[in-house]
Amino acid sequence: MDQAEKLRSIIKQNQISAPQAARVITVTSGKGGVGKSNVSINLAVEFKRMGKRVIIFDADFGLANIEVMFGTVPKNNLADLIYKGSDIRDVITRGPLDIGFISGGSGIAGLSNLGKDYINYLVQQLSQLDSIADVIIIDTGAGISDSVMEFLVASGEILLVTTPEPTSITDSYSLLKALKRHESFDESSSSVKVISNKVATSVEGQQLFNKLNTVVMRYLKLEVEYLGCIPQDQELSDAVMQQQPICISNPNAKSAKAFKDLAMTLMDIPHEAQVYRRGMASFFANMVRGKHFS
Repeated sequence: MDQAEKLRSIIKQNQISAPQAARVITVTSGKGGVGKSNVSINLAVEFKRMGKRVIIFDADFGLANIEVMFGTVPKNNLADLIYKGSDIRDVITRGPLDIGFISGGSGIAGLSNLGKDYINYLVQQLSQLDSIADVIIIDTGAGISDSVMEFLVASGEILLVTTPEPTSITDSYSLLKALKRHESFDESSSSVKVISNKVATSVEGQQLFNKLNTVVMRYLKLEVEYLGCIPQDQELSDAVMQQQPICISNPNAKSAKAFKDLAMTLMDIPHEAQVYRRGMASFFANMVRGKHFS
């Protein structure tokens, strides 16, 4: 049995043993400062309130936005799993409402240098997340770096956060262009949904999407969907300064209500939820298969 077959065997065994695979949602943006991590955290809060077990995977290594916004410092990160043999449960830090999060640390940067035995080990460990979580939110870095693109092409469900700033729209288009042209991107098995953030009105949110979608359809022929919008909200900015998710500190704030609506929309897609429920082991295997298991 070659390495690729072993990898597929591990995934299949875990899919059989686990009652069902977790839903993996990847949140990204074309540039920094558009509120991507806020989206990840507050969606996690709303999913938790719906009774879902949620884990955030902080893949924006070097910035540690999730732990800063949660006001919690993790004792371990992905590097401990990779290089020290820690168990996956040992690298999960618990934040507000018992939401789990995993810090990528410097571990993600070293994925491309891992040997096949390490990859098999990681897949086995990460597959345990399917029995720990119902939803796994991956908070990527911003932009079109190789590490960000690897997460996106492996994902079946992508949320792209953009704002009305011209540079944000341009960078969002650049990200979608890079995704479309990536040799490992399978458009038929991926869904890209756009969130308009920091808008004055819902009308502006729709117009922002329409503007982006027009050029995407014309030049990339890539289908993207509009998920909804989040209004510009000073109370959200205040919550960030206090290192608290707005959906916890002030659930009646207009931005908090918008996050709740977005979460309900995402969960109210039974067909899509089933289609994209591949599990974390399968997601991770998609990331590394091209490099290590050709």
